[in-house]
This record gives sequence, structure tokens and C-alpha cells, in this order.
Amino acid sequence: MAVGKDEDPVETEFFQVSSTVDREDIASLLVKRVVKARLAACGRVSGPVTSVYWWKDGLHREEEYLMVFKTTSMAVNKLVEYLKKNHTYENPEIIVTPISGGSAEYLDWLRVETRG
Repeated sequence: MAVGKDEDPVETEFFQVSSTVDREDIASLLVKRVVKARLAACGRVSGPVTSVYWWKDGLHREEEYLMVFKTTSMAVNKLVEYLKKNHTYENPEIIVTPISGGSAEYLDWLRVETRG
């Protein structure tokens, strides 16, 4: 990821990954399985949240459950692939956001817990 046009690229070690599903039990199961597999140090389920989006031929409004995971550069691609493979949606929202900083103790914990 480049910081800016004239700057050297910066390697990001930590990421937050988010996705949504339509049922709380599915969200809870996915979060549990991801954390158990150490693809993320932690996961959170929030909701229901209301999503409004275009899909195929129309505008939709649905209740969904938001999953948020904290992970590392070593595990982020495996986490994304796991979500794609096990998601119930045809085209799931999977967003990866770099974490540019935070509590050193928390980030150390995140690093340790994703190593397995």
C-alpha cells in the first residue's frame, strides 16, 4: 500500500476485515470458526443493521449482521478466502481496511493470537 505518490510504500501488519450476513446465527458461527482457526485474533457481531443496496435489477433494504475481524498480514488473505468459501451470499461484501496504529499491547496480542 502506498502512502503517497512520492513516498516509499509502507507495509501494513494489521487489518480489520468486515462482512455482513443475513442471519445472526450464521454470523456467530463464522466468527467462532474464524477465530478458532486463528485467522483472526478476535471477531465481533453487531446488529441487526439496516443495509440499502442495489442488487441485480432493484434497490433492496434488508436487515443484516455485521462481522468485524482483527487480523494480521500473515492471515488476512486466508481469512478473505475462508469468508468467500463459507459465505451464504452470491457476492459477499468483504472489506479489508489497514490498521495504521493502535495500542502497542493490543497489537502485540493480535500478532501472538493469529500465529497459532
